[in-house]
Amino acid sequence: MTTPATAKTGREVDNLRQLALRMGGLAENILDKSLRAVWSRNIEVADEVATDDIEIDRIDVEIDTVVLSVLALHAPVAADLRQTLAIKTMATDLERVGDLSRNIASCAHRLAEREPTPASTTLRQLADDSRRALSRSLQAFADLDVDLARAVLAGDDEIDEAEARAIRESIARINDDPRICHQEIDMILIAKSLERVADHATNIAEEVVLAAESINLKHAGKLAT
Repeated sequence: MTTPATAKTGREVDNLRQLALRMGGLAENILDKSLRAVWSRNIEVADEVATDDIEIDRIDVEIDTVVLSVLALHAPVAADLRQTLAIKTMATDLERVGDLSRNIASCAHRLAEREPTPASTTLRQLADDSRRALSRSLQAFADLDVDLARAVLAGDDEIDEAEARAIRESIARINDDPRICHQEIDMILIAKSLERVADHATNIAEEVVLAAESINLKHAGKLAT
C-alpha cells in the first residue's frame, strides 16, 4: 500500500533522477566539446569547456543538498534508498568527467599553439569508445537496464588496452621525431583522461547493478582472488 509519505519519497527520488540525467547530459556534451577542440585545434571551443563545467558543479552541489534532504526527512528504504545512494555516487563520477574534459580542453589549447600533428587512429577510436561507454552507462541508469550496464563493464578492458596502445604509439613518434615531443605528450595526457572517463562510466554501470539488483560489483575481481 502506498502511503502519502512513500509517495513523497518517490517524487523526491524521481527529482534526483532527473537532476542526475541532466548532469549526465551536460557531462556528455562537455566531453564532446573538449574532443572537438582537440580535433579542430580550436582555442575558442576549448575555452568554452571551463564555463560549461560550472553548471555541472552547480548540479553536483544541488544533488548533495537533495540527497541529504531525502535521507534526513524521508528515510527511504529498499529501491528508493539504493537509487538515492547510487545517484550521489554517480554525481561524483560525472563531476570528475567534467574535470577530465577540462583537462582535455587544456591539451587542445596547447596543441592549437604548436605545429599541427595528426591524432592517431588509435586515439580517435579510444575517444569514440570512451564516449560510448559514458553514453551507455547513462542510458543504463535512465532505464535501470542491468544488461546494458554489464555490457559497459565488459568493455572496460578493451578501453584499457586502447589507452596503452595509444601511449606506446605516441612514444614511438617521439623517438622518431623529438621535435613533436610536446604535442605527443598532450596526446598521451588526452589518452589517459579518456581512459579515466571510461572508468567513471564503469562506476556508473556498477551503481546501476547495485540499485537494480542489490549486487555490489565494486572491486569484484580483486576481492574474488
